[in-house]
Amino acid sequence: MSSTSAPWLSLAVALGCGLLIGIERERRKGSGPARAPAGVRTFSIAALAGTIAQLLAQPLLVAAGAMLLVALTAIHQWRHPRRDPGITTALSLFVTFLLGVIAAQDPMLAGAGAVIVAVLLAARSRLHRFATEVLTEAELHDALILAGAALVVLPLLPAEAPSWLPGVNPRALWQLVLLLLALQAAGYIGSRLLGARAGLALSGLAAGFVSSTATFAAMGAQSRRAPTLRSACASGALLSNLATVVQIAVVCATISPATLAAIAPLLAMAGLCALAAALPGLWRSRGAAPAAPPPGRVFDLPRSLAFAGLLTGITWVLAWVNAHLGSAAARLGATLAGFVDVHAAMASAASLVARGAQAPAEAALLMLLALSANSASKLAAAWVSGGGGFALRVAPGLAMLVAAPWATWALWPGP
Repeated sequence: MSSTSAPWLSLAVALGCGLLIGIERERRKGSGPARAPAGVRTFSIAALAGTIAQLLAQPLLVAAGAMLLVALTAIHQWRHPRRDPGITTALSLFVTFLLGVIAAQDPMLAGAGAVIVAVLLAARSRLHRFATEVLTEAELHDALILAGAALVVLPLLPAEAPSWLPGVNPRALWQLVLLLLALQAAGYIGSRLLGARAGLALSGLAAGFVSSTATFAAMGAQSRRAPTLRSACASGALLSNLATVVQIAVVCATISPATLAAIAPLLAMAGLCALAAALPGLWRSRGAAPAAPPPGRVFDLPRSLAFAGLLTGITWVLAWVNAHLGSAAARLGATLAGFVDVHAAMASAASLVARGAQAPAEAALLMLLALSANSASKLAAAWVSGGGGFALRVAPGLAMLVAAPWATWALWPGP
């Protein structure tokens, strides 16, 4: 037996587990005839009993101890019936006994388990409120979709490109979709947690993970409805550019780290410009307190699936163009794709780099072309939805977003 699992250490950890969980239960058990059946002493003894039984190396004794706990709990419930007996304390006592058994072989694991159990028990009110009042039906539905996409769909997808769609890895493509869904969910959760304090700025940033171009259109429409919030709307729209930069980085890091290394300085400059462009509007609108968006969908699954389809098509087209028509035609294709979705264009370029069909430096140029085209589409969306006044507010920020990376590329062409 190693020094880390000496009997005295196992007993000490078991006692700590019992005390930690037992103290929390003692505060909940109440007093008088209707009190719960177990408190700090019962839990501590149960944990020590599990450790002693395991240290004696008698499996039947461990089983007998578990059965004894079940029997004692059942007898207490029979002799002292309650209107709502509950099973949390009984289950916690049984888990404490098992933690004592684990402590005999792995004290650190047992201690970590005790902390988790105690935290769950102490957070009862918060968890109940979250499940019944905070979490909406749509949010639960989206959480289940995300879990199914990650734990059910992903393992079933092949890791090699099918013969009828060369250059497209279904599993890598789905991993990218999962990352985008997770980014959308993170932005949504942030806006729910911060509420009105975040205002339109955080709403724009969160919406940018779904579609930055659509965010420009939505913010423009809102500024047209409420002209006093035009500065806040412009800042929210410009902050969606930061989401664009983050998504490009995530896409390239997932598909081709070499591409990310080649475009990192360009992305860093674009991100700084996106943040700097949004700050003046945030300062001007600091007195306004627009409410955060009401609870809704955590992410936009149809749009994310459409992104996957668009990415598949663009990847195949760019690969064919690069192989048959040369890099000049591929640049034109990336520019046209950027009008629709800059992330899909960059994902396709990164896929070509990962396959060795394109140099990372060429991918950096494709990113600049796609980013320029995408910024033009955002400006058009701002003009159509918010009018000339809103477009003039966001135009300098979009110009910075395009000009600074181009200047960086000219001065630092990359490795």
